Amino acid sequence: MTIAVDGNPKTIQEIAKVAFDREQVEIPPETWNKMQASRQIVEDIVSHKNRVYGINTGFGKFADVAISVENIRKLQTNLVLSHAVAVGEVFSEAEVRAAMFLRANALAKGMSGIRPEVVQTLCDLLNKNVVPHVPQQGSVGASGDLAPLSHISLVLLGKGHAFYEGELLSGQDALDRARIAPVQLEAKEGLALTNGVQMTAGVLALAVHMGYQLARAADIIASLTGQALQVVRDAYDPWITSLRPHAGAQAVAENLRALLEGSRLTTTSGEIRVQDPYVLRCIPQVHGAVRQALDHAKSVVQIESGSATDNPLVLPDGRVVSGGNFHGQPLAVAGDYLGLALCSFGNMSERRIARMMDHNKTGSPAFLTEHGGLNSGFMIMQYTAASLASECKSLAHPASVDTIPTSADQEDHVSMSTTAARKAREIVNNVSYILAIEYLGACQALEFRSPVLLSKAGKAAHELLRVHVPRLHEDREMHRDIQQARNLIVSGSLENAVLQVIEQLR
Repeated sequence: MTIAVDGNPKTIQEIAKVAFDREQVEIPPETWNKMQASRQIVEDIVSHKNRVYGINTGFGKFADVAISVENIRKLQTNLVLSHAVAVGEVFSEAEVRAAMFLRANALAKGMSGIRPEVVQTLCDLLNKNVVPHVPQQGSVGASGDLAPLSHISLVLLGKGHAFYEGELLSGQDALDRARIAPVQLEAKEGLALTNGVQMTAGVLALAVHMGYQLARAADIIASLTGQALQVVRDAYDPWITSLRPHAGAQAVAENLRALLEGSRLTTTSGEIRVQDPYVLRCIPQVHGAVRQALDHAKSVVQIESGSATDNPLVLPDGRVVSGGNFHGQPLAVAGDYLGLALCSFGNMSERRIARMMDHNKTGSPAFLTEHGGLNSGFMIMQYTAASLASECKSLAHPASVDTIPTSADQEDHVSMSTTAARKAREIVNNVSYILAIEYLGACQALEFRSPVLLSKAGKAAHELLRVHVPRLHEDREMHRDIQQARNLIVSGSLENAVLQVIEQLR
Protein backbone atom coordinates (compact mmCIF):
# COMPACT_ATOMS: atom_id res chain seq x y z
CA MET A 1 0.00 0.00 0.00
CA THR A 2 1.16 3.52 -0.79
CA ILE A 3 -0.44 6.91 -0.17
CA ALA A 4 -0.63 9.29 -3.10
CA VAL A 5 1.13 12.64 -3.01
CA ASP A 6 -1.32 14.26 -5.43
CA GLY A 7 -2.41 17.57 -3.93
CA ASN A 8 -5.79 16.24 -2.80
CA PRO A 9 -6.95 16.48 0.83
CA LYS A 10 -5.68 13.76 3.16
CA THR A 11 -7.46 12.21 6.10
CA ILE A 12 -6.10 12.33 9.63
CA GLN A 13 -5.66 8.56 9.37
CA GLU A 14 -3.52 8.88 6.21
CA ILE A 15 -1.33 11.54 7.83
CA ALA A 16 -0.92 9.34 10.92
CA LYS A 17 0.00 6.31 8.79
CA VAL A 18 2.80 8.23 7.09
CA ALA A 19 3.93 9.81 10.36
CA PHE A 20 3.82 6.81 12.71
CA ASP A 21 3.70 3.71 10.49
CA ARG A 22 6.13 4.95 7.80
CA GLU A 23 3.60 4.23 5.07
CA GLN A 24 5.21 4.66 1.65
CA VAL A 25 4.19 7.60 -0.55
CA GLU A 26 4.26 8.09 -4.32
CA ILE A 27 3.57 10.81 -6.88
CA PRO A 28 1.07 9.69 -9.56
CA PRO A 29 2.05 10.40 -13.21
CA GLU A 30 -0.77 12.93 -13.70
CA THR A 31 0.43 14.87 -10.66
CA TRP A 32 3.98 14.89 -12.02
CA ASN A 33 2.63 16.42 -15.23
CA LYS A 34 0.74 19.15 -13.31
CA MET A 35 3.90 20.16 -11.48
CA GLN A 36 5.90 20.15 -14.71
CA ALA A 37 3.37 22.49 -16.37
CA SER A 38 3.61 24.85 -13.40
CA ARG A 39 7.38 24.72 -13.54
CA GLN A 40 7.38 25.71 -17.20
CA ILE A 41 5.59 28.97 -16.31
CA VAL A 42 8.40 29.84 -13.89
CA GLU A 43 11.08 29.03 -16.42
CA ASP A 44 9.36 31.23 -19.02
CA ILE A 45 9.37 34.12 -16.53
CA VAL A 46 13.07 33.67 -15.89
CA SER A 47 13.92 33.47 -19.60
CA HIS A 48 11.88 36.60 -20.40
CA LYS A 49 13.34 38.43 -17.37
CA ASN A 50 9.94 39.56 -16.12
CA ARG A 51 10.20 40.74 -12.52
CA VAL A 52 8.02 38.54 -10.28
CA TYR A 53 8.16 38.32 -6.49
CA GLY A 54 10.07 35.32 -5.16
CA ILE A 55 11.38 34.30 -8.57
CA ASN A 56 13.81 37.10 -9.33
CA THR A 57 13.29 39.46 -6.38
CA GLY A 58 14.25 39.43 -2.74
CA PHE A 59 11.83 38.29 -0.01
CA GLY A 60 9.69 40.06 2.56
CA LYS A 61 10.81 43.67 2.90
CA PHE A 62 13.31 42.99 0.08
CA ALA A 63 10.49 42.31 -2.39
CA ASP A 64 11.46 45.35 -4.47
CA VAL A 65 15.08 44.28 -4.85
CA ALA A 66 15.68 42.77 -8.31
CA ILE A 67 17.92 39.69 -8.57
CA SER A 68 20.00 39.02 -11.68
CA VAL A 69 19.60 35.77 -13.63
CA GLU A 70 23.06 34.59 -12.63
CA ASN A 71 22.16 34.94 -8.91
CA ILE A 72 18.77 33.19 -8.98
CA ARG A 73 20.16 29.85 -7.78
CA LYS A 74 22.13 31.51 -5.00
CA LEU A 75 19.01 33.48 -4.00
CA GLN A 76 17.03 30.28 -3.37
CA THR A 77 19.85 28.57 -1.49
CA ASN A 78 20.45 31.70 0.60
CA LEU A 79 16.77 31.77 1.51
CA VAL A 80 16.94 28.26 3.00
CA LEU A 81 20.25 28.92 4.75
CA SER A 82 19.17 32.24 6.26
CA HIS A 83 15.74 31.01 7.34
CA ALA A 84 16.95 27.86 9.16
CA VAL A 85 17.19 29.60 12.52
CA ALA A 86 14.81 27.59 14.73
CA VAL A 87 15.92 26.84 18.29
CA GLY A 88 15.05 24.67 21.26
CA GLU A 89 14.00 21.05 21.60
CA VAL A 90 13.35 19.20 18.35
CA PHE A 91 10.02 18.07 16.97
CA SER A 92 9.39 14.33 17.19
CA GLU A 93 10.22 12.22 14.15
CA ALA A 94 6.49 11.56 13.62
CA GLU A 95 5.73 15.30 13.62
CA VAL A 96 8.50 16.03 11.11
CA ARG A 97 7.34 13.19 8.87
CA ALA A 98 3.78 14.56 8.99
CA ALA A 99 5.04 18.03 8.02
CA MET A 100 7.14 16.64 5.16
CA PHE A 101 4.19 14.68 3.80
CA LEU A 102 1.88 17.68 3.98
CA ARG A 103 4.42 19.99 2.34
CA ALA A 104 5.02 17.52 -0.47
CA ASN A 105 1.27 17.20 -0.97
CA ALA A 106 0.82 20.99 -1.11
CA LEU A 107 3.53 21.25 -3.75
CA ALA A 108 1.86 18.41 -5.69
CA LYS A 109 -1.15 20.63 -6.39
CA GLY A 110 0.93 22.09 -9.20
CA MET A 111 0.55 25.71 -8.11
CA SER A 112 4.08 26.25 -6.82
CA GLY A 113 6.35 26.25 -9.87
CA ILE A 114 8.69 23.71 -8.32
CA ARG A 115 10.31 20.93 -10.35
CA PRO A 116 8.63 17.58 -9.67
CA GLU A 117 12.11 16.09 -9.12
CA VAL A 118 12.49 18.17 -5.95
CA VAL A 119 9.15 16.96 -4.60
CA GLN A 120 10.22 13.40 -5.44
CA THR A 121 13.34 13.89 -3.33
CA LEU A 122 11.15 14.98 -0.44
CA CYS A 123 9.12 11.79 -0.92
CA ASP A 124 12.37 9.79 -1.02
CA LEU A 125 13.27 11.15 2.41
CA LEU A 126 9.92 9.88 3.70
CA ASN A 127 10.18 6.49 2.05
CA LYS A 128 13.72 5.90 3.31
CA ASN A 129 12.96 7.47 6.70
CA VAL A 130 15.51 10.25 6.61
CA VAL A 131 14.05 12.61 9.20
CA PRO A 132 15.43 16.15 9.40
CA HIS A 133 16.46 17.53 12.79
CA VAL A 134 13.96 20.39 13.30
CA PRO A 135 13.98 22.61 16.41
CA GLN A 136 10.51 23.58 17.65
CA GLN A 137 10.78 27.31 18.29
CA GLY A 138 11.08 30.12 15.77
CA SER A 139 7.95 30.19 13.63
CA VAL A 140 5.33 32.94 13.87
CA GLY A 141 3.07 31.06 11.46
CA ALA A 142 2.49 33.87 8.99
CA SER A 143 4.66 33.76 5.88
CA GLY A 144 4.59 30.04 6.48
CA ASP A 145 6.49 28.03 9.08
CA LEU A 146 9.65 29.49 7.57
CA ALA A 147 12.20 28.41 10.17
CA PRO A 148 11.14 24.77 10.71
CA LEU A 149 10.44 24.14 7.03
CA SER A 150 13.87 25.56 6.21
CA HIS A 151 15.47 23.01 8.54
CA ILE A 152 13.68 20.31 6.55
CA SER A 153 14.80 21.90 3.28
CA LEU A 154 18.45 22.02 4.41
CA VAL A 155 18.60 18.23 4.29
CA LEU A 156 17.42 18.22 0.67
CA LEU A 157 20.55 20.28 -0.07
CA GLY A 158 22.82 17.94 1.87
CA LYS A 159 23.09 20.43 4.71
CA GLY A 160 21.70 20.60 8.24
CA HIS A 161 21.21 17.40 10.22
CA ALA A 162 18.90 14.41 10.03
CA PHE A 163 18.13 11.16 11.82
CA TYR A 164 18.72 7.96 9.86
CA GLU A 165 18.20 4.54 11.43
CA GLY A 166 18.12 6.20 14.85
CA GLU A 167 21.41 8.05 14.41
CA LEU A 168 21.78 11.83 14.14
CA LEU A 169 23.98 12.61 11.13
CA SER A 170 24.90 15.55 8.99
CA GLY A 171 22.42 16.09 6.18
CA GLN A 172 24.92 14.94 3.56
CA ASP A 173 25.84 11.79 5.51
CA ALA A 174 22.15 10.92 5.95
CA LEU A 175 21.54 11.32 2.21
CA ASP A 176 24.61 9.23 1.40
CA ARG A 177 23.52 6.43 3.73
CA ALA A 178 20.03 6.44 2.18
CA ARG A 179 21.45 6.75 -1.35
CA ILE A 180 19.58 9.95 -2.11
CA ALA A 181 21.18 12.63 -4.26
CA PRO A 182 21.03 16.23 -2.92
CA VAL A 183 19.20 18.85 -4.99
CA GLN A 184 20.37 22.16 -6.42
CA LEU A 185 17.57 24.68 -6.03
CA GLU A 186 16.42 26.62 -9.07
CA ALA A 187 14.20 29.71 -9.37
CA LYS A 188 11.41 29.91 -6.74
CA GLU A 189 12.13 26.47 -5.28
CA GLY A 190 13.50 27.55 -1.91
CA LEU A 191 10.44 29.72 -1.46
CA ALA A 192 8.13 26.89 -2.55
CA LEU A 193 9.65 24.52 0.00
CA THR A 194 9.26 26.90 2.94
CA ASN A 195 6.08 28.91 2.22
CA GLY A 196 3.27 27.28 4.16
CA VAL A 197 2.27 26.20 7.65
CA GLN A 198 2.73 22.46 7.21
CA MET A 199 4.76 22.17 10.42
CA THR A 200 1.75 23.55 12.27
CA ALA A 201 -0.58 21.28 10.31
CA GLY A 202 1.55 18.20 10.97
CA VAL A 203 1.69 18.77 14.72
CA LEU A 204 -2.01 19.59 14.85
CA ALA A 205 -2.96 16.55 12.76
CA LEU A 206 -1.21 14.21 15.17
CA ALA A 207 -2.76 16.01 18.16
CA VAL A 208 -6.18 15.47 16.59
CA HIS A 209 -5.35 11.82 15.93
CA MET A 210 -4.45 11.22 19.57
CA GLY A 211 -7.34 13.41 20.71
CA TYR A 212 -9.82 11.00 19.15
CA GLN A 213 -8.08 8.08 20.86
CA LEU A 214 -8.40 9.90 24.17
CA ALA A 215 -12.06 10.72 23.48
CA ARG A 216 -12.95 7.05 23.09
CA ALA A 217 -10.78 6.05 26.05
CA ALA A 218 -12.30 8.81 28.22
CA ASP A 219 -15.77 7.34 27.76
CA ILE A 220 -14.55 3.84 28.65
CA ILE A 221 -12.65 5.01 31.73
CA ALA A 222 -15.50 7.25 32.89
CA SER A 223 -17.83 4.23 32.65
CA LEU A 224 -15.47 2.29 34.93
CA THR A 225 -15.40 5.14 37.44
CA GLY A 226 -19.17 5.38 37.19
CA GLN A 227 -19.53 1.74 38.15
CA ALA A 228 -17.05 2.15 40.99
CA LEU A 229 -19.23 5.03 42.26
CA GLN A 230 -22.58 3.35 41.48
CA VAL A 231 -23.57 5.92 38.90
CA VAL A 232 -27.21 6.89 38.34
CA ARG A 233 -27.51 5.76 34.71
CA ASP A 234 -30.74 7.74 34.11
CA ALA A 235 -28.57 10.72 33.09
CA TYR A 236 -27.65 8.90 29.87
CA ASP A 237 -31.22 8.31 28.73
CA PRO A 238 -31.51 9.01 24.98
CA TRP A 239 -34.48 11.30 25.62
CA ILE A 240 -32.23 13.74 27.46
CA THR A 241 -29.74 14.25 24.64
CA SER A 242 -32.51 14.22 22.01
CA LEU A 243 -33.97 17.29 23.68
CA ARG A 244 -30.66 19.12 23.26
CA PRO A 245 -29.39 17.35 20.16
CA HIS A 246 -25.70 18.18 19.98
CA ALA A 247 -24.08 15.36 18.02
CA GLY A 248 -21.18 14.97 20.45
CA ALA A 249 -23.40 14.57 23.50
CA GLN A 250 -25.59 12.08 21.69
CA ALA A 251 -22.58 9.98 20.66
CA VAL A 252 -21.15 9.94 24.19
CA ALA A 253 -24.49 9.06 25.80
CA GLU A 254 -24.85 6.20 23.31
CA ASN A 255 -21.34 5.02 24.18
CA LEU A 256 -22.07 5.11 27.90
CA ARG A 257 -25.25 3.10 27.51
CA ALA A 258 -23.31 0.44 25.57
CA LEU A 259 -20.40 0.50 28.02
CA LEU A 260 -22.69 0.10 31.05
CA GLU A 261 -25.01 -2.50 29.56
CA GLY A 262 -25.38 -5.49 31.87
CA SER A 263 -23.68 -3.81 34.83
CA ARG A 264 -25.01 -4.61 38.29
CA LEU A 265 -23.10 -1.70 39.77
CA THR A 266 -25.21 1.12 38.31
CA THR A 267 -28.28 2.54 39.99
CA THR A 268 -31.42 4.48 39.18
CA SER A 269 -32.60 7.81 40.57
CA GLY A 270 -33.69 7.43 44.19
CA GLU A 271 -32.19 3.98 44.65
CA ILE A 272 -29.09 5.24 46.48
CA ARG A 273 -29.16 8.95 45.62
CA VAL A 274 -31.43 11.12 43.53
CA GLN A 275 -28.71 12.40 41.21
CA ASP A 276 -24.96 12.32 40.75
CA PRO A 277 -22.42 15.16 40.81
CA TYR A 278 -21.74 16.80 37.46
CA VAL A 279 -18.54 14.85 36.70
CA LEU A 280 -20.72 11.76 36.34
CA ARG A 281 -24.09 13.21 35.36
CA CYS A 282 -22.76 15.60 32.70
CA ILE A 283 -20.28 13.29 30.95
CA PRO A 284 -22.25 13.33 27.65
CA GLN A 285 -22.46 17.11 27.60
CA VAL A 286 -18.80 17.75 28.47
CA HIS A 287 -17.13 14.87 26.63
CA GLY A 288 -19.43 15.58 23.70
CA ALA A 289 -18.33 19.21 23.47
CA VAL A 290 -14.69 18.06 23.25
CA ARG A 291 -15.57 15.67 20.45
CA GLN A 292 -17.13 18.51 18.47
CA ALA A 293 -13.95 20.57 18.89
CA LEU A 294 -12.01 17.58 17.58
CA ASP A 295 -14.33 17.39 14.59
CA HIS A 296 -13.71 21.07 13.84
CA ALA A 297 -9.93 20.76 14.13
CA LYS A 298 -9.99 17.65 11.91
CA SER A 299 -11.95 19.54 9.26
CA VAL A 300 -9.46 22.42 9.29
CA VAL A 301 -6.43 20.11 9.03
CA GLN A 302 -7.95 18.07 6.23
CA ILE A 303 -8.79 21.20 4.21
CA GLU A 304 -5.25 22.46 4.81
CA SER A 305 -3.79 19.13 3.68
CA GLY A 306 -5.12 19.66 0.15
CA SER A 307 -4.41 23.39 -0.13
CA ALA A 308 -1.86 25.44 -2.07
CA THR A 309 -0.12 27.78 0.38
CA ASP A 310 2.69 29.39 -1.64
CA ASN A 311 3.22 33.06 -2.23
CA PRO A 312 3.16 33.77 -5.06
CA LEU A 313 0.93 31.07 -6.55
CA VAL A 314 1.56 29.95 -10.11
CA LEU A 315 -1.89 29.66 -11.68
CA PRO A 316 -2.70 27.37 -14.63
CA ASP A 317 -3.57 30.38 -16.82
CA GLY A 318 0.04 31.59 -16.54
CA ARG A 319 -0.53 34.33 -13.96
CA VAL A 320 1.72 34.47 -10.88
CA VAL A 321 -0.35 36.00 -8.09
CA SER A 322 0.60 37.10 -4.58
CA GLY A 323 -1.84 36.45 -1.76
CA GLY A 324 -2.01 35.23 1.81
CA ASN A 325 -2.62 31.47 1.73
CA PHE A 326 0.54 30.97 3.80
CA HIS A 327 -1.06 32.65 6.84
CA GLY A 328 -1.63 30.22 9.70
CA GLN A 329 -4.66 31.85 11.32
CA PRO A 330 -7.16 29.07 10.44
CA LEU A 331 -4.87 26.51 12.04
CA ALA A 332 -3.98 28.77 14.96
CA VAL A 333 -7.62 29.25 15.91
CA ALA A 334 -8.32 25.52 15.50
CA GLY A 335 -5.29 24.63 17.62
CA ASP A 336 -6.35 26.97 20.40
CA TYR A 337 -9.92 25.67 20.28
CA LEU A 338 -8.74 22.08 20.41
CA GLY A 339 -6.37 22.70 23.30
CA LEU A 340 -8.87 24.50 25.49
CA ALA A 341 -11.55 21.89 24.72
CA LEU A 342 -9.26 19.00 25.64
CA CYS A 343 -8.71 20.61 29.04
CA SER A 344 -12.25 19.51 29.86
CA PHE A 345 -11.25 15.84 29.60
CA GLY A 346 -8.49 16.52 32.11
CA ASN A 347 -10.66 18.59 34.42
CA MET A 348 -13.47 16.03 34.52
CA SER A 349 -11.12 13.10 34.92
CA GLU A 350 -9.17 14.71 37.76
CA ARG A 351 -12.38 15.46 39.66
CA ARG A 352 -13.55 11.86 39.24
CA ILE A 353 -10.17 10.71 40.57
CA ALA A 354 -10.52 13.02 43.57
CA ARG A 355 -14.01 11.67 44.29
CA MET A 356 -12.71 8.10 44.31
CA MET A 357 -10.06 9.08 46.88
CA ASP A 358 -12.68 10.32 49.41
CA HIS A 359 -13.99 7.41 51.50
CA ASN A 360 -16.87 9.59 52.72
CA LYS A 361 -18.19 9.69 49.15
CA THR A 362 -17.43 6.12 48.09
CA GLY A 363 -17.45 3.81 51.08
CA SER A 364 -14.10 2.46 49.89
CA PRO A 365 -10.95 2.87 52.03
CA ALA A 366 -9.41 6.34 51.91
CA PHE A 367 -7.06 6.76 48.96
CA LEU A 368 -7.95 3.23 47.84
CA THR A 369 -5.48 1.53 50.17
CA GLU A 370 -6.33 -1.15 52.70
CA HIS A 371 -3.76 -0.03 55.27
CA GLY A 372 -3.94 3.75 55.20
CA GLY A 373 -1.30 5.57 57.19
CA LEU A 374 1.34 2.94 56.67
CA ASN A 375 0.50 3.21 52.96
CA SER A 376 -0.46 6.37 51.07
CA GLY A 377 -2.12 4.44 48.27
CA PHE A 378 -3.42 6.67 45.47
CA MET A 379 -3.09 9.91 47.47
CA ILE A 380 -0.24 11.40 45.45
CA MET A 381 -1.54 10.01 42.17
CA GLN A 382 -4.33 12.55 42.53
CA TYR A 383 -1.73 15.27 43.14
CA THR A 384 -0.12 14.42 39.80
CA ALA A 385 -3.50 14.53 38.07
CA ALA A 386 -4.22 17.90 39.69
CA SER A 387 -0.83 19.25 38.63
CA LEU A 388 -1.35 18.15 35.03
CA ALA A 389 -4.90 19.53 34.90
CA SER A 390 -3.67 22.87 36.21
CA GLU A 391 -0.81 22.95 33.71
CA CYS A 392 -3.31 22.33 30.91
CA LYS A 393 -5.21 25.45 31.96
CA SER A 394 -2.04 27.52 31.66
CA LEU A 395 -1.29 26.00 28.25
CA ALA A 396 -4.83 26.77 27.08
CA HIS A 397 -4.21 30.51 26.98
CA PRO A 398 -4.73 31.19 23.25
CA ALA A 399 -1.72 31.80 21.04
CA SER A 400 -3.83 33.06 18.14
CA VAL A 401 -4.77 36.30 19.92
CA ASP A 402 -1.13 37.35 19.89
CA THR A 403 0.69 38.99 17.01
CA ILE A 404 4.04 40.71 16.69
CA PRO A 405 5.14 42.36 13.43
CA THR A 406 8.10 41.01 11.48
CA SER A 407 10.16 41.98 8.41
CA ALA A 408 10.12 45.72 9.17
CA ASP A 409 6.30 45.66 9.38
CA GLN A 410 5.87 44.15 5.93
CA GLU A 411 4.49 41.09 7.72
CA ASP A 412 2.55 43.09 10.27
CA HIS A 413 0.05 40.46 11.46
CA VAL A 414 1.13 36.93 12.33
CA SER A 415 -0.78 33.91 13.63
CA MET A 416 1.49 32.10 16.12
CA SER A 417 -0.06 28.92 14.70
CA THR A 418 2.88 26.64 15.50
CA THR A 419 2.74 27.71 19.13
CA ALA A 420 -0.99 26.94 19.21
CA ALA A 421 -0.40 23.47 17.75
CA ARG A 422 2.48 22.72 20.11
CA LYS A 423 0.39 23.73 23.13
CA ALA A 424 -2.51 21.57 21.94
CA ARG A 425 -0.09 18.65 21.65
CA GLU A 426 1.17 19.21 25.21
CA ILE A 427 -2.39 19.32 26.51
CA VAL A 428 -3.10 16.02 24.72
CA ASN A 429 -0.07 14.45 26.40
CA ASN A 430 -1.07 15.74 29.83
CA VAL A 431 -4.63 14.51 29.45
CA SER A 432 -3.40 11.05 28.45
CA TYR A 433 -1.61 10.78 31.82
CA ILE A 434 -4.61 12.07 33.77
CA LEU A 435 -6.85 9.46 32.12
CA ALA A 436 -4.24 6.80 32.88
CA ILE A 437 -4.42 7.70 36.57
CA GLU A 438 -8.22 7.55 36.48
CA TYR A 439 -8.04 4.15 34.77
CA LEU A 440 -5.77 2.85 37.54
CA GLY A 441 -7.93 4.36 40.27
CA ALA A 442 -11.21 3.08 38.86
CA CYS A 443 -9.92 -0.49 38.60
CA GLN A 444 -8.56 -0.31 42.16
CA ALA A 445 -11.85 1.10 43.47
CA LEU A 446 -13.85 -1.59 41.68
CA GLU A 447 -11.95 -4.29 43.54
CA PHE A 448 -13.38 -2.97 46.80
CA ARG A 449 -16.78 -3.74 45.30
CA SER A 450 -16.86 -6.75 42.98
CA PRO A 451 -15.47 -6.77 39.44
CA VAL A 452 -17.75 -9.70 38.59
CA LEU A 453 -20.68 -7.25 38.72
CA LEU A 454 -19.17 -5.08 35.99
CA SER A 455 -20.63 -4.71 32.51
CA LYS A 456 -19.04 -6.83 29.80
CA ALA A 457 -17.16 -3.79 28.52
CA GLY A 458 -16.06 -2.94 32.04
CA LYS A 459 -14.75 -6.45 32.65
CA ALA A 460 -12.73 -6.31 29.42
CA ALA A 461 -11.17 -2.97 30.40
CA HIS A 462 -10.47 -4.14 33.95
CA GLU A 463 -8.94 -7.45 32.89
CA LEU A 464 -6.72 -5.74 30.33
CA LEU A 465 -5.20 -3.48 32.96
CA ARG A 466 -4.62 -6.34 35.35
CA VAL A 467 -2.60 -8.21 32.72
CA HIS A 468 -0.14 -5.32 32.79
CA VAL A 469 -0.55 -3.72 36.24
CA PRO A 470 -1.27 -5.74 39.42
CA ARG A 471 -3.66 -4.53 42.10
CA LEU A 472 -2.06 -2.20 44.64
CA HIS A 473 -1.77 -3.92 48.04
CA GLU A 474 1.05 -1.83 49.44
CA ASP A 475 2.95 1.21 48.24
CA ARG A 476 5.32 0.76 45.31
CA GLU A 477 6.88 2.86 42.52
CA MET A 478 3.63 3.79 40.82
CA HIS A 479 5.03 5.99 38.07
CA ARG A 480 5.59 2.75 36.15
CA ASP A 481 1.92 1.87 36.61
CA ILE A 482 0.90 5.24 35.16
CA GLN A 483 3.08 4.69 32.11
CA GLN A 484 1.71 1.20 31.54
CA ALA A 485 -1.88 2.42 31.78
CA ARG A 486 -1.13 5.31 29.42
CA ASN A 487 0.41 2.93 26.89
CA LEU A 488 -2.80 0.89 26.86
CA ILE A 489 -4.77 4.07 26.15
CA VAL A 490 -2.64 5.70 23.44
CA SER A 491 -1.85 2.43 21.64
CA GLY A 492 -5.56 1.73 21.20
CA SER A 493 -5.31 -1.50 23.23
CA LEU A 494 -7.99 -0.38 25.68
CA GLU A 495 -10.37 0.58 22.89
CA ASN A 496 -9.76 -2.69 21.04
CA ALA A 497 -10.32 -4.82 24.15
CA VAL A 498 -13.67 -3.15 24.73
CA LEU A 499 -14.71 -3.35 21.07
CA GLN A 500 -14.30 -7.11 21.20
CA VAL A 501 -17.23 -7.36 23.62
CA ILE A 502 -19.53 -4.56 22.44
CA GLU A 503 -20.77 -3.85 18.94
CA GLN A 504 -19.63 -0.27 18.60
CA LEU A 505 -17.80 2.60 20.18
CA ARG A 506 -18.36 5.91 18.45
